[in-house]
Amino acid sequence: MENFTSYITEATKKNTHMTHIEDKVIYGGVNGTRQAIFALRELRKMLGGEKDGNVSVKWDGAPAIFAGTDPSDGQFFVAKKGIFNKNPKVYKSPADVDADTSGSLALKLKDALKYLPALGIKGVVQGDFLFSKSDIRKKKIKGEKYVTFHPNTIMYAVPAGTPSAKAITSSRMGIVWHTTYKGSTFESMRASYGVDVSKFNKSKNVWSQDAMLRDMTNLTMTKKDTQLVDSYLSQAGVMFNKISGTTLRELERNKQLPQMIETYNNSFVRKGQIIGNTAAHVNGLIRDIQSRFAKTAGQRTTAKGKAAQFAKRDEILKFFSPANKKSLKLMFDLQKIIVLAKLKVINNLNRLSNVNTFVKTRTGYKTTGPEGYVAIDRLGGDAVKIVDRMEFSYNNFSPDILKGWDKPGR
Repeated sequence: MENFTSYITEATKKNTHMTHIEDKVIYGGVNGTRQAIFALRELRKMLGGEKDGNVSVKWDGAPAIFAGTDPSDGQFFVAKKGIFNKNPKVYKSPADVDADTSGSLALKLKDALKYLPALGIKGVVQGDFLFSKSDIRKKKIKGEKYVTFHPNTIMYAVPAGTPSAKAITSSRMGIVWHTTYKGSTFESMRASYGVDVSKFNKSKNVWSQDAMLRDMTNLTMTKKDTQLVDSYLSQAGVMFNKISGTTLRELERNKQLPQMIETYNNSFVRKGQIIGNTAAHVNGLIRDIQSRFAKTAGQRTTAKGKAAQFAKRDEILKFFSPANKKSLKLMFDLQKIIVLAKLKVINNLNRLSNVNTFVKTRTGYKTTGPEGYVAIDRLGGDAVKIVDRMEFSYNNFSPDILKGWDKPGR
């Protein structure tokens, strides 16, 4: 049996997209579903004090930054996710940045290009940009003084006067690193989760952190929470065994339907609605697919174009045999159980945060949890998000929550 440390540090594919752990049921087939349950079981063991392990925080930074040495010429570069295009897009000078970007994004990339070389990065690493000098603010929130930065939806607040606050205020930029890449070309690079920042040079201009949680030895899940998560995982195992492997594999091979299912499920998340009757949810999904293709067919101007859309619809709907509909209902039931276990794990992990997190509303500040946590799936090679989607999606999409880039008085 693998331990949790190896589970989250195995070499993986490029880290440009991460799947929510419950969505492994939709995308991952038999192995992906098993991996989701396994990951939660290992987290429960770790939080229950049964074994050691590491967990990383998903910081709500922007933009994603790649930095290091271009293997083709040995020059330092910074990049966005275009680094993995067929023709890699990297920036090695301010002129390169200006030719491709503008505004605040260009300023952040130029800060990265100016200050990150001092770290002496070997190879290529990926992180999330947290702040430039001009983004740092001193605020009083709920009676406490903080040094804050607000890169995206979540505002991070470090108690004023602490060593971390002093390091932030004296720096020129902040970044949190989470992925290391190795390979002789950008195209061939493989990712491993985690960055050993202890090997970086120190620079007063860069507040450089890794994404790992610290001091987990002091965290132990209560007996009540442990028993509850064990119960959820037991239910998940029973439910998993009821689902047809044929259905799971057929869905895994399908190029369109899993994305349609995720989009339909996300429509509930964005509205803050919990999926109730899962049999009704399957029928609602079918109606949504029919409506989607009817809309696209209506936008076509020729009979041939309309017929092509209806043909695509009919091909997608072939999946919904009585047997597959039964298994899909059970898959949605399994997702609900995985979410219950996940939320209990998240509530315990949130106790470890050493940086306060808030969202800004029109009337003040509201305490929130971190964006979430990340595990790397050793068998499937995908990064898996462990996120309270109801809370973070509400914060992300609600017009009542102000983002870091919003202008005062919006």
